[in-house]
Amino acid sequence: MATRVRSTSRDETTPEKQLSAREAVAIGPVPPEYVEKNRTAWYHWALSYTATGRKAWTERELRWGIWGVPESELRLLANVPSGADVVELGCGTASVSSWLVRAGLRPVAVDFSRKQLEVATRLQQEFRQSFPLIHANAENVPYDTASFDLAVSEYGASLWCEPHRWLAEADRLLRPGGGLIFVTNSPLLMACTPESGERAGDRLLRDYFTSPVREYPDGVVEFHLTHGAWIELLNAFGFSVERLVELRPPHGTQPRFDFVSIEWARRWPSEEVWVARKRQ
Repeated sequence: MATRVRSTSRDETTPEKQLSAREAVAIGPVPPEYVEKNRTAWYHWALSYTATGRKAWTERELRWGIWGVPESELRLLANVPSGADVVELGCGTASVSSWLVRAGLRPVAVDFSRKQLEVATRLQQEFRQSFPLIHANAENVPYDTASFDLAVSEYGASLWCEPHRWLAEADRLLRPGGGLIFVTNSPLLMACTPESGERAGDRLLRDYFTSPVREYPDGVVEFHLTHGAWIELLNAFGFSVERLVELRPPHGTQPRFDFVSIEWARRWPSEEVWVARKRQ
């Protein structure tokens, strides 16, 4: 069972892994206050996501990504045993964790936004569920080393946290052989997305080989790696990639968030799921 400890007493990922990862993938300049910038954004956005979060809590089946592709189709959790300890890194309204509880797993939901966790708390009360909600940056989680069997991030740490830092923390938190599942935008979508962050079009607007750090006019900072960079970085932190699922929504699907159209996403991958495992 996962054991909580003070973050000041946590073990660090080995310096050798950190150095290997830094050498494998250079991120480039990162805004020094990116965590606070993103936390501030979610302070203002949290309430507007309440309805979307509540709807996700009512789903009988876990649905992944903005297009809600069902778990029964993707089978990402098919080999996760009942009772496994799971950490959700960047949980938002904790809808993924709510489904994990119903599936017989033991989730811990982590988010850096108190406003988001307040929404998650109200939803726990409404739906009579109980699991830990931890206010913490996913790059520094107050749990012992090797506390979890699985780490999950659906547009949480995988988008809003510096990749070296959150993967180092996932490596630390997972037991040998533990799984990692994360959902993020595809690099092709980002190459077609305007600098303003508006809907993607059918033209390449950005260089593919450019900095993975995206800072938008509203101050939000996101991290978008190419496929090659993700593979190099995961390998450097001791993960073996098992699957890369490029999600294609069914006809007529409406996205949870309006940054890409169904017509676009039917032609090209707008989001992807990475499935990896920490080597023994």
